[in-house]
Order: sequence, then structure tokens, then C-alpha cells
Amino acid sequence: MEQEGEFNRIDKSEKKMYGPRGLLVCGYPEEERGSFIEFIAKINISDIPVIFAVNNDVEKSLGELFACEYMAGITGPSDLPRSVIMSGLSQNELHDLMGAYREAGFVSQIWASLTPTSEAWTLKDLLIQLLAEARAMRR
Repeated sequence: MEQEGEFNRIDKSEKKMYGPRGLLVCGYPEEERGSFIEFIAKINISDIPVIFAVNNDVEKSLGELFACEYMAGITGPSDLPRSVIMSGLSQNELHDLMGAYREAGFVSQIWASLTPTSEAWTLKDLLIQLLAEARAMRR
């Protein structure tokens, strides 16, 4: 299934982005998941529910995954591309999160935000689209 996405610049403001508040974290080895939770707490956004996508989540829609309980998937294999899909954050929180991640020197990853269109996509379809966009940006 081919999906078309587009890049949209996100301003700095308190305006909330689309969707339920949460972070969908993909591709983190089990031993790094606790460190990610600690990182979120240190940057004062620990009220954001974090869901870890595991291998058997690839055919679920993003809407289904963001409806999961906080810390869902904390255990289980995840060979998915390393990425974080953000939903319902303010634009300022998004910038703060990405900036703090870069400053902390963590492994490079793909960042995305939930949209009304992508909410119905499967995680697999979104990750395919994100990887294609990342390749295009490197060119």
C-alpha cells in the first residue's frame, strides 16, 4: 500500500498537535527502554504516556496503538526502525523533546507526528513511508 505523506514545518507555540497525548516508541532494545523513560522524566514531560511498539504491532493502526495503556510493550522484541511518533504534544513540547534528545547525544532516529491521515495507517505502512522520506532527505 503506497501512502503519500508530506513535510510540514512545526512552529513554536503552545498549540496542541493532532491526536491523543502520547509517544509511540519503535526499535528500542529492551535494555534501552528504561533509559528513555528516565530521559522523558528529566525533561519534565513525564506526564506523556509512552507506548513501546514491538514486532507483532506492525499490522495495527496507529490509532489502535495510541489507545494502548501506558508502558504497553515495555517488554518484547522490537526489530523495527528506531523512531518516535508523537501525538497530542504542544508544538513547544515537540521542539523541547527533539532538542533535548539531540543534546543528550542519543542514537539518531526518525521523528514523526500523528496526523488525521496517518492515524488509520498501519505501523508498517508509516515506517515504510518514514524510511522513504529519510532516504529522500539524505539525497
